[in-house]
Amino acid sequence: MRVITGSARGRRLKEPKNMDIRPTTDKVKESIFNILQFDIEGRRVLDLFAGTGQLGIEALSRGARSATFVDENNEAVKIIRENLEKCNLKGEVVRENASAFLGHCGEYDVIFLDPPYESGAMDAALRKIIQFDILSDGGIIICETDSETKIKPLDSPYFVGREYKYGKVKLTVCGKDTAESRKS
Repeated sequence: MRVITGSARGRRLKEPKNMDIRPTTDKVKESIFNILQFDIEGRRVLDLFAGTGQLGIEALSRGARSATFVDENNEAVKIIRENLEKCNLKGEVVRENASAFLGHCGEYDVIFLDPPYESGAMDAALRKIIQFDILSDGGIIICETDSETKIKPLDSPYFVGREYKYGKVKLTVCGKDTAESRKS
């Protein structure tokens, strides 16, 4: 597991010793950032269910303005901090339940959602994001699930966009329409 490009390019990231944390593969991560290529620089990023922090770290390496990493697992929080230090990057690391965090956080431009598969946490997180309206206008949510999971339709101005499959993994791009597009 490594940082693909940017200021921390090539740095190897620490991985967990157990399998309670399931890091995104390099192939899927590269695909995520191909999808987002022009939507990272200067953006505020939320890496929810952060695990190793690799998605937020990749975003920071590519010029994101800030990244917040949220995980309730003590080992994950420790690994995220070590990986940020290893990459000479700064981010806010929060040890908290994802649902609770969404109830009091600020606004983000890009949100990565990669909860444990089949936990029901994906739908719960998406409902909280909409309830508290934490995605900026024109913002993007990248949902990583197993290939069989279907993201339920979202209430406007939020939407479910394109899906990308990579073997047993599926990425679903969701987002929020801009204020201008809602007027049309």
